Amino acid sequence: MIKNKVKRFSILALLFILTAFVLISCHEGYVSKDGESLKKYVEPAAFKNLVENPKDDIWIIDVRPASSYNNGFIPGAKSFPSSTILNRLDELPKDKYLIFYCETGGRAQRVIKKLEEKGYTRMMNWGGSGRWKWEFEKPSGKQE
Repeated sequence: MIKNKVKRFSILALLFILTAFVLISCHEGYVSKDGESLKKYVEPAAFKNLVENPKDDIWIIDVRPASSYNNGFIPGAKSFPSSTILNRLDELPKDKYLIFYCETGGRAQRVIKKLEEKGYTRMMNWGGSGRWKWEFEKPSGKQE
C-alpha cells in the first residue's frame, strides 16, 4: 500500500516537474505583432551571427536583475531589468526591433506582454541566457 502511494507520488512529482519545465521554456521564439522578421534569430547560431554583426534597428535586451547582468551578459545586450523597464519606456524606442532574454524566457515573456499593452509591436522572446553557448561580456561599469 505504501509502495503504491510512493510510486504514485513520484510519478505525479515527475509530471509536475516536466510540465513546469515545458511552461517555463515554451516562450522561446514568441514574436509580437510586427516581430516575425526576428524569428530568423531564434536559433543560437543565427543569434550569435547577429551579435557579431549588429544591426542598428535591432536591440538585444537583457531583462534579468542588474546583479545578473553585472555577472555577464550576451555581448551588446542592453540592461533593462524587468522590475524597472516600465519606468524606462522613454529609453526604449518603439521603432526598433527588440529581442529579449532572461534566465529561462518566462520573465522576458512577461515583459513582452506588458510592452504589447503599451503599443510595442516589434519584439521577440529569445528565451533563456543558458542557450548562449559562447563567452559572456562583462560590463565596464555597474548597471542600474
